[in-house]
Amino acid sequence: MDDAPRPLPLFDVAVIGGGPTGLVAAIALATRGATTALVARRAPYADNRTTALLGQSIDLLETIDVWPRCADSAAPLRVMRLVDDTGRLVRAPEVRFSSNEIGRDAFGYNIENKVLVAALEARAAELANLIRLDDEADAVTPHDDAVHVRTRLGQTLDARLVVGAEGRHSISRDAAGIGVSRRALTQTALTFNVGHARPHHDTSTEFHTPNGPCVFVPLPGARSSVVWVTSAAEAARLMALSDDELSAAAEQRAHSILGRMRVEGGRHMFPLAFERPRRFAMQRVVLVGEAAHVLPPIGAQGLNMGLRDAADIAAIAGDALARHGDPGAEAELSRFERARWADINSRTVMIDLANRSLLSDLLPLQMLRAAGMHLLGGAGPVRRLAMREGLAPSWRSNRR
Repeated sequence: MDDAPRPLPLFDVAVIGGGPTGLVAAIALATRGATTALVARRAPYADNRTTALLGQSIDLLETIDVWPRCADSAAPLRVMRLVDDTGRLVRAPEVRFSSNEIGRDAFGYNIENKVLVAALEARAAELANLIRLDDEADAVTPHDDAVHVRTRLGQTLDARLVVGAEGRHSISRDAAGIGVSRRALTQTALTFNVGHARPHHDTSTEFHTPNGPCVFVPLPGARSSVVWVTSAAEAARLMALSDDELSAAAEQRAHSILGRMRVEGGRHMFPLAFERPRRFAMQRVVLVGEAAHVLPPIGAQGLNMGLRDAADIAAIAGDALARHGDPGAEAELSRFERARWADINSRTVMIDLANRSLLSDLLPLQMLRAAGMHLLGGAGPVRRLAMREGLAPSWRSNRR
């Protein structure tokens, strides 16, 4: 009896990587009519980290019939506060952004990643033209007319387009010969969840410290997720604290605005960096998520940008297939690069400047930052423009 794996048909698209961005890309492509292979291990998502899904990310999840499956487990973000907690000579005023000022019920929703992934997995399993290979890609080999993928268990497939969603160590990106520029930062992020005595009133509060921002983001009930960006040494010290000690430290950092805190189980610490490939598409491979951009967790831009990557490649590949065209053709790759270039680069520059201005001890830069915050806080049109652009680039709705 021959136990060799059966050869698979030629797919329109193969998505490599099963994190939230990869799952969204696979589902969105399949709902656009692409025969899609998803190459990713099925594994329980034990991580207790959360994601603030903004604006168009919710719209996309609605479109692909995922959001109704997990919306009840998410907390709305209706107010965002920025508080200068640097203690410096020149301090910026507090700025409050309210979603009703731009006609929205909420800027977005904060949700635990494991809940989101469970909803994505359930939706993916319903799509007849989405085939799941419960395996990891071992080799990706681009050819003129298709990309050949071999898994670690020896299964092989060919696809006219590969979507690399495997994160910062992307074998798809390496196979396409796409180089990466990297810049490590001196900061580290510590993430954990807390329960607290006082209600958060759907308000996300971000304290700006000399070592980076510390943000308390609402979760359902009297709970919040914490993303604490600080120096590597301070992050290591905080990571080593007992639950009671970290609870007290978090309450102190939040100036007790949420009352007494209790740290929940599960902490994560990771060094911060900027990473960006020199191309976003090449040789029938497109990059999404952290294969295409790595940013510090400032302004909740990371996964939201990844979901826009997924939405754009699904739209472009779907349009090509509707014309009976080739979704991996050079013209379609060029469309994807044009679609993503301004968004990724503008967000990267914005986050880099915001982070540098916070860390800098130079008085002129501190004065410039304070003036900018004064403008955001006092000038309604500027504040509303900033809110809309923070949710998603304004040009996206009219781009195609």
